[in-house]
This record gives sequence, C-alpha cells and structure tokens, in this order.
Amino acid sequence: MLEIKDLSVSLEGRNGPVEILRNINLTLEDHLLYVFTGPNGGGKSTLAKAIMGIYPAAAGKILLNGQDITSLSITERACLGVGYAFQQPPRFKGLTVGKMLEIACGKNRTCEDCNYLYSVGLCPQDYIGREVDTSLSGGEVKRIEIATLLARDLKVAIYDEPEAGIDLWSFSRLIETFNNLHEQYDTTIILISHQERIINLADEIILVADGGIKEKGRKEEVWPLIMQDATCTCRGDCNERVG
Repeated sequence: MLEIKDLSVSLEGRNGPVEILRNINLTLEDHLLYVFTGPNGGGKSTLAKAIMGIYPAAAGKILLNGQDITSLSITERACLGVGYAFQQPPRFKGLTVGKMLEIACGKNRTCEDCNYLYSVGLCPQDYIGREVDTSLSGGEVKRIEIATLLARDLKVAIYDEPEAGIDLWSFSRLIETFNNLHEQYDTTIILISHQERIINLADEIILVADGGIKEKGRKEEVWPLIMQDATCTCRGDCNERVG
C-alpha cells in the first residue's frame, strides 16, 4: 500500500519557490491500476515524480507498506520496489537489450529476459542482442523499458504518458501490454494519461487539477463527471486526446 499524507511540493521558479501540489492525501492499494488524469500543468506528473523521489516533498509524508520513504533518495526508493518510466525513455548506444535487462534484474536474481520480452509483445530472439539506440522505434523502446520494470519485480510502477510519441499500432500493443501486466503481476500500476483507451484500463481514476485531488473513484463514476461537467478545466484536454 502507498499512502500520501498532507503532501505539498514546491519547485523553484523565476521569482522563487512556486507551490505545485498542496495537501495531497491519497491511498493506493496493492495490485490495482490507477490512472492520473487532468489538465496540463495541473500537477499529475509532479505527483508521480514526488512518489519516485525526483521532486522532494516540501511538507507531508509518503509511506510504502507503512515505511516512511519521504526523505529517501530515488535509488533508495528504487531498491524498495518503486519504479518510474519517463514519457521519452532514454536510449543507450552500445548497451544491448539483454544487458539492460540483466542490470535491471540485479545480481541476486535470475534474469528471465525472454519471459519479460514476451510479456511486452517482443520476440526475444529479435531483440536480446540489439542496442537500445535510435534504430528502435518509439513503441519498441517503450515496451523494452516496461520489460526492465518487470525485471525489477516492483511494488509500485509509474508510467508517465506511455502513449506519447508512438504510432497507432504500437499504441494498440501498449494497451494490450498494460492489460496483461495488470492481470499477471502483483504490482500497483500508475498510468498518467488523457487517453480514454488507457483510462478504460483503470480500476480507479484520480483527477489531479490545480495542485490537488479533485476526484477519485472507479471509472464508471469519475469519467462521466469529467466529460459532463462544463466547469471541469481538464475536459478540453481529455476531449482533444480521446481517439
């Protein structure tokens, strides 16, 4: 279980610190898939990065299975089972997919790299020896990054706009991949997205706007509120990105 209590985050602006998140209170249960959605600049990516430790908390606490991780570094949180996949995964010339999976597994675990690649819809024979460089498409790099997160056996896996920069075919495979991950792995999954097809995967939707949690609940409860409420500032963003 991931618990966020009275969390506030401030980032440095041109004229000093700017408060991005204010008094966030949120509980994420084990083995559920959550989608953070909301307007651009509303705070959803900041919240995800605060969970990972990329942004420090100005106030409040973050607890993982009862352990206070608020002051822990990114590396320390990663060792406890928190992982983060960026919108644009990094590429590494000279580093093969197989070696990347081996690093993700760590020294104390057997790396079943073939299974991880199969889980994300990639043929191991075609990819194990390939370098993680510009020869791979955006969709391929996304799925390889997901495979590395699987290799780490995470408690909490965060994916920041996983659909960004990939084609429609890759997007369809990505939807299938997340659906399979949710069914097969005992991991709390957080997806940050505006896409309705990704939101359809959610056990719960969390609407983040104006630096706070505006709605939280099951898709059938929250999604109609987002689409019907004329005052919802994220409605335009959602309508533009559904397709």
